[in-house]
Amino acid sequence: MRKIVLKSVIFIALTGSGLLWSCRTKDVATGDALVNEFVAVNMDYWYYWRDKVTPNSNKALAPEAYFNSLLYPFDAQSRPDGDRFSRFLTNATETEASLSGESKVTGARLALYNNNNNIAGFVMYVLPGSPAQKAGIKRGDIFGKITVDGQVATVDNYSKLFAEGTNYVYNVGSYDKAFISTDQTKTVTAQALQEDPMLLDSIYTKGSKKIGYLVYNRFYSKPNNSDQALYDQKMAQIFGKFKAAGINEFVLDLRYNGGGFISTAVTLASFIAKGVSDKTVMSRDEYNSKVSPDLEKNQGKEFNLNYFKAKPENIGGNLSRVYVLTSTRTASASELVINALKPFMEVFLIGDVTVGKNVGSIVIKDPKNRFVQGMMPIVLKTFNSAGKSDYTAGFSPNVLVKENISVPLYAFGDLREPLFSEAYFQITGTRNARRGIAETPELDRLRISPQGIETEMFVRPLSH
Repeated sequence: MRKIVLKSVIFIALTGSGLLWSCRTKDVATGDALVNEFVAVNMDYWYYWRDKVTPNSNKALAPEAYFNSLLYPFDAQSRPDGDRFSRFLTNATETEASLSGESKVTGARLALYNNNNNIAGFVMYVLPGSPAQKAGIKRGDIFGKITVDGQVATVDNYSKLFAEGTNYVYNVGSYDKAFISTDQTKTVTAQALQEDPMLLDSIYTKGSKKIGYLVYNRFYSKPNNSDQALYDQKMAQIFGKFKAAGINEFVLDLRYNGGGFISTAVTLASFIAKGVSDKTVMSRDEYNSKVSPDLEKNQGKEFNLNYFKAKPENIGGNLSRVYVLTSTRTASASELVINALKPFMEVFLIGDVTVGKNVGSIVIKDPKNRFVQGMMPIVLKTFNSAGKSDYTAGFSPNVLVKENISVPLYAFGDLREPLFSEAYFQITGTRNARRGIAETPELDRLRISPQGIETEMFVRPLSH
């Protein structure tokens, strides 16, 4: 059982003499042909839907196009069980760093909108100590226009600009039935930053109620290129503080958490779940028919089981329920935690419908470093201990509350902030703010869905 727990500590690229690429690929091609051979071999082995895909022998395609030709694409009518999340990587090493929270950014995490083909946005949160914070940018700020390295960000170029740009000019704006941009600007230079996934933890007391609150934005256990699980250690300290304070209600804020490592999801859930031990199954991973026999042969019959961890800081004994704050950005490992806790306690959701990602990926890259491209195919589907995985349409909240950018967005933990205020009301009966007002349908249609690492769940693949 110990071996199975360790398998999901981190994701890895497929490197090493015992893993797929190095033992199965023939070095007979160069350039795009080499990349496509790499894609073909790995997809044929790892891809969750490999049994539903007809292999494409046309390796004259550009690598990303070839990768996409091998997918089992989602279609609401004909393939509702299809793939919405596998993706080709133009630079696998940079993606690896991003998955551990390190990337070149300003420190202002934005929700993006289509403003007459230009990009507008509001600030969901700002990383402490970042260039954005030093420039005075704060949660709730609205930008009517964004310029990167002299180019105005549009719906056509923003992905590339935000991925590669350095010098940002944000035009301060507002929203009143349309995005309005002013001449006032905030100028920020992007730099490599490591994000601490735990943005805020606090305790509130109201009569007999002691409420713990944690804002948790990404699932990873340690900083990029570190061998110390510093964030797991910090998480233990936070829950130790909650337990010492005797909290009997808990609010977990996952509204902006698009996922991360399954192993870290196991760690977080182990601090919260009621009545569990390291002998209690948290979730089960389902691989395709080609991978599963190999993994079972190497790891035993329980190769695909994730067990809770024994945590002395566990607060579940004092809880009858957990309140989780959600949004349309809550995805993947966040949803895994929600689903995994449900058999053990009441999970009360406040916010918006979640993404609906019950599948996980691995990063695959060339171990010989002959090309920078890679891929993140879906390789597994997750089920909780009760065998449930029926949330591809997302989890619907018990109480629908949406952030509305036409009204002030208060800081996390402020009792006037709509989502947390609703949780506080559900716990204490005291309302400190108006219920959140839903965005208008017009504004809702202008939202640009998050992409890439913001909707991921990662696992460590096993050799075969």
